Amino acid sequence: MRAKDSLGSDAKANYGDGLLRGGLKIAHLKMIGALDETGQISAAAAAMHISQPAASRMLAEMETILGVSLCNRLPRGMELTPYGAAFARRARTILLELREVDREISDLQFGRGGSVSFGSVTAPAVNLAVPAIAKIRKTYPAININIQVETSTILARELLASRLDFIIARIPDDLNPRLFNSRVIGIEKACLLVRKGHPLLNRKKLTLIDTVDYDWVFQPEGSLLRRTIEAVFIARGTPLPDRIVNTSSTFLTMVMVAQTNAIAAMATDVASFLVAKEGLAGALEILPTDFELNVQPYSLITARNRELSPAAQLIYMMVLEEVS
Repeated sequence: MRAKDSLGSDAKANYGDGLLRGGLKIAHLKMIGALDETGQISAAAAAMHISQPAASRMLAEMETILGVSLCNRLPRGMELTPYGAAFARRARTILLELREVDREISDLQFGRGGSVSFGSVTAPAVNLAVPAIAKIRKTYPAININIQVETSTILARELLASRLDFIIARIPDDLNPRLFNSRVIGIEKACLLVRKGHPLLNRKKLTLIDTVDYDWVFQPEGSLLRRTIEAVFIARGTPLPDRIVNTSSTFLTMVMVAQTNAIAAMATDVASFLVAKEGLAGALEILPTDFELNVQPYSLITARNRELSPAAQLIYMMVLEEVS
């Protein structure tokens, strides 16, 4: 069968149907690559360590499966048709990916490495990501792990840009949820954090109105934790604080709370670590309240139609184990 000079619609349909029907083998991919490199059936056969008749049969198989001619026979050698050139280009990409998979799995099997980049909002970064990383290090010490702690809005965009393998966050309201695969794994609780010896710690019955006259350290406007705090004030008919410092920095929040009478809302898991013996014991305390701060549940999120690498899958599953 001789290919036409241009890719007609019928030929394109046959080419696509052939790939969808299957039947192509790894050997076929290697053969088209060898033909592209050598321009001769005999040289391609030698590169494949098979006989020339076997190489010819393999070429005929590919053309039958795809429904198009892949090569034009010339007086000396052959050249790929436009179909053959397109197939060869795709075949090289597939073979490269397969080699990378083999290398990464081999590295993981022998503890040599692999690379993972994932993101998390603050609370699950402390109570899920850190323990998961500690466990994975015991078996796979050479895995290169990159973790980004940010807001869900930033993390979701980093995930869609393929800069992160997966995230522990929430799908932002302004993004199409169909772009993601999501699995709810926890509810984030928040609390109020103050310095050791703060005047409000002496109140026997603390109410929300008692906090209004103090400085507050808030996350930037529109952030989920801030909206949660503001909703509690509104629901209780309590005026919102006027004396506010806005920052997304957890470190700066801790410093301001530790050195002033400011109040800050923080994820309970993070605050509990800070006031524990291994944290900043003696500097900070959780302020008892008569209300709860329940932030929207967070999820393990991946980009739809994108497979995790073996290393990323390991970290993903280890995070899931921490949930159970």
